[in-house]
Amino acid sequence: MSIRTVGVLGTGVIGASWTGLFLAHGLKVIVSDPAPGAERQLSDYLHSIWPTLEKQKRSSHAALTNYRFVGASFKDHFADVDFVQENAPERPELKTKLFAELDAATRPDVIIASSSSGIPSSHFISQCAVNPTRVLIGHPFNPPHLMPLVEVVPHPTTATSVTEAAKSFYKSLGRTPVHIRQELPGFAANRLQIAVLNEAYSLVSRGIISAEDLDTCVTNSLGPRWAATGPLLSNTMGGGGGIDGFKHALEHFGPAYRVWLDDMKAHAFTWTPENVDALSSSVAEELRGKDAKDLERKRDDMLVKILSLRE
Repeated sequence: MSIRTVGVLGTGVIGASWTGLFLAHGLKVIVSDPAPGAERQLSDYLHSIWPTLEKQKRSSHAALTNYRFVGASFKDHFADVDFVQENAPERPELKTKLFAELDAATRPDVIIASSSSGIPSSHFISQCAVNPTRVLIGHPFNPPHLMPLVEVVPHPTTATSVTEAAKSFYKSLGRTPVHIRQELPGFAANRLQIAVLNEAYSLVSRGIISAEDLDTCVTNSLGPRWAATGPLLSNTMGGGGGIDGFKHALEHFGPAYRVWLDDMKAHAFTWTPENVDALSSSVAEELRGKDAKDLERKRDDMLVKILSLRE
């Protein structure tokens, strides 16, 4: 599969970030978004991330200007694309309509991937009359131009060749695709994330720890450790190494884990106005005197350094 031109539908944070990544790898991009001001916002965002992209491995054909913005008229321009990355809002009824139009507007062999963060593609292919077997999820972690992970999630009738081709394409962009073998809400990475977040929200909203100290707990323990080995290999090493070490960790810590989990279930965060206000108040204290754009720049610089070490 030769991919030279990519169609990007939707230019929010995810779609704009994908566009930057595609451009940095020498691809031509046709971008569609009906929102007023979307073209200017995309241009501003691409210029803001281009210096970061230049620090990474990229194609000698990389060009910031190698894209065409076509507004809402993707149906008139996507006949020329070799791959589609859809980034519309997380509304099944909207995606159902869009995928029917994408299915009709593109060549039958072109893969159509959705960046959906939790809705399986089987929920929005019912009106694809040409070839629904070339549709799947290609869910990135934000921001896609920096974070390597892409969850590739086929629906039950996605062609195996399409899944493999999508994984190969994402690998060619320096991404790390993982194959989610069964559709489920939220896929894998976001389910892991919300499990941690739910406990974080609970601890902060109950006043047990401040938002700032909670973030410090993660950035100074779980974050670096899991960045190096992930949770399961960390378990293995904590148990002494090897599969025997992993089993030992489960057996040794299992009784305590069950007590903690029971307590966590009893105090799980609930989205009441009072809990949301308490949580937001602590986060506001953490944000006091900090600039959001500056935080984003520092985050991106650190991600580049961390990911370069992993390479």
